[in-house]
Amino acid sequence: MSMNKTFGSTLIIAGTTIGAGMLALPLASAGLGFATATLTMFGIWALMNYTALLMLEVHQHADKDATLHTLAHQLLGKKGQLIASFAMMFLFYSLCAAYIAGGGAQLNDKLNNWMGLNVGPQTGTIFFTLMIASVVSVGTHSVDMVNRVLFGLKIVALTVMLCLLVPHVQSVHLIEMPVEKGLLLSALPVIFTSFGFHGSIPSIVRYVGLDMKALRKIMIIGSATPLMIYVLWQVASQGVLSQPDLMASTTLGTFIGTLNNMLHNPMVSQSVSIFADLALATSFLGVSLGLFDFLSDTLKRDDQAKGRVQTALVTFVPPLCFALFYPQGFIMALGFAAIALVILAIFLPVAMVKAQRRQRPAYCNGYKVGGGTPALIIASGLGIMIIASQFLQMAGVIPAVG
Repeated sequence: MSMNKTFGSTLIIAGTTIGAGMLALPLASAGLGFATATLTMFGIWALMNYTALLMLEVHQHADKDATLHTLAHQLLGKKGQLIASFAMMFLFYSLCAAYIAGGGAQLNDKLNNWMGLNVGPQTGTIFFTLMIASVVSVGTHSVDMVNRVLFGLKIVALTVMLCLLVPHVQSVHLIEMPVEKGLLLSALPVIFTSFGFHGSIPSIVRYVGLDMKALRKIMIIGSATPLMIYVLWQVASQGVLSQPDLMASTTLGTFIGTLNNMLHNPMVSQSVSIFADLALATSFLGVSLGLFDFLSDTLKRDDQAKGRVQTALVTFVPPLCFALFYPQGFIMALGFAAIALVILAIFLPVAMVKAQRRQRPAYCNGYKVGGGTPALIIASGLGIMIIASQFLQMAGVIPAVG
């Protein structure tokens, strides 16, 4: 097992996790104050890391090419497989549609404003989809190589952003307390979805093989990297702007505008814009790779060129059509993203591990995540809490954020 694959896979997990949604974190957690927001992030990271390790416990006794479709069928039967497949496809198709729409608009903007080309709004969207689709269709190795370059550039943009902001951090802003208790519930779904990478785990297992030691390292470091970056971003954004200013910035545009006006530096918005573009591209790569491998397994397509082209069409054409012809639809679907992710990243790993420990006690001699049944119950309880907070927001009982 080469160190090279371990490193690349760690970056795929980190790149999938750190999406453009990271920029909304300060807005979602503005009312919480820095300390509460950071503690919440550590809690969510611990939960997501735990369930990722549960997925590895399940994978170790299956074929290395097994996807969620196969695993759910083996352990949870036909009903479990249906729920798993629906949650996976609902979440990943709506995310891909969002990435295609966002990335297409950003690419269009660059083509028109930076290169002086006069292209229609659909051109950027189709071109962006074709670029990502061609990388994913070749295989995980090409995703790994392209992701390394994009991730490196993303870290450069992030460093520039932080270097511009950190000198202006005021400690008085970082000790502000939560404005009201209900805001923690409001922020939960946004913070939770910022740590989602579980759909890419089967692709990583397939790429690396069943080397449990390497896989554990990939999951822990790959998910801890975004945590560290998020905390730095929170220090920079919540430290520069006061709580009332942050809470008044309802959209990302007004938030970046406020930062620009305050620091009188156009480089802030440029570095944020470049970071957002790269974050969107690396997230789209990771998510579409997970969806591609899942559909390839579900539709029983082979790994030859013809099979991969067919899988690519099923992976990318539906979200592209959604983004082009029915943009309101995927925006609605994204409202349910946190719920689909709870099913995919919490309920399914818990249910599959429970079934495996019960059905196949002989297998328990291998890698087993600690915590026993109490940890499984706590994880499930937190999942129910996140779903409840999402529904309360939709019903208007608690304020919607992010």
